[in-house]
Amino acid sequence: MENRNLLQYVFVTLKGMAMGAADVVPGVSGGTIAFISGIYEELITSINNVNLSLFKTWKKDGFKAAWNQLNGNFLLALFLGIFISLFSLATLVSWLLDNEPVLLWSFFFGLVAASVIFVGKEIENWNPGAIVALLIGAAIAFYITTLPPSGNSDSLPYLFLSGALAVCAMILPGISGAFILVLLGSYKTILDAVHERNITLIAIVGAGAIFGLLSFAKLLKWMFNNHKNITLAVLTGFILGSLNKIWPWKRILETRTIGEKEIIIDENVSPFAFAGDNQLIYALIAAIIGFSLIFILERTASKK
Repeated sequence: MENRNLLQYVFVTLKGMAMGAADVVPGVSGGTIAFISGIYEELITSINNVNLSLFKTWKKDGFKAAWNQLNGNFLLALFLGIFISLFSLATLVSWLLDNEPVLLWSFFFGLVAASVIFVGKEIENWNPGAIVALLIGAAIAFYITTLPPSGNSDSLPYLFLSGALAVCAMILPGISGAFILVLLGSYKTILDAVHERNITLIAIVGAGAIFGLLSFAKLLKWMFNNHKNITLAVLTGFILGSLNKIWPWKRILETRTIGEKEIIIDENVSPFAFAGDNQLIYALIAAIIGFSLIFILERTASKK
């Protein structure tokens, strides 16, 4: 893990805020932001540090040694940014989703489209295996974005699994965790549990999230260490396939209410077939800003 000064940790917090803002938007993953801002592998490695050896270090050498082994300063700064964003920027993003959806989706479409290029550049060997991995990743992500929301489920084992899968989606570039909960039909149950302060259900979902985070992070770390080229190709495909979810111009087919969340089932259309003002010029500007932001983040991340 690299040593950082206070200013560099401030930048880590800002990247966490960007991750939190992305996770507010259905279909956009904070994992994508982590990747393009240059902290993805460090995040996965730091999560992997949560194991038995960490507690042995704590017992033998004290809290400070265990904190350093965990890369605690990095995780603290990052999650501080995520929580700041969830409690502040979330309001702004939600307002934009309700009032300026075309412009917001255009911004994220440009950002995610540039992410495909950014992650794809990291693939060192474009062999047939990498191409197949990219196509498989894109097909899986595209298929997920076309699935309709499921009915509500309150089975405890199912909620445990939902928590595990949702948190995996949050750290995997491409699909958001909230979107996975909607697809699994667990969103309303979890939302109600939070509002009703149902500690049992919250604990079950939380345990599933912790299990998913620690186990999936180990898999990702192993993949990066042993099959980095293929892993990057799959992630690139995932991001590419997720573009279907965030196309700015859509036609509403059906509206469902799940808890307090209104779920819209729609299909992509051409901006010229869009019902209402397509805001094409402003949408293109927003997409260009999002696209450019990726390369600004790349330059920032490359500076030590």
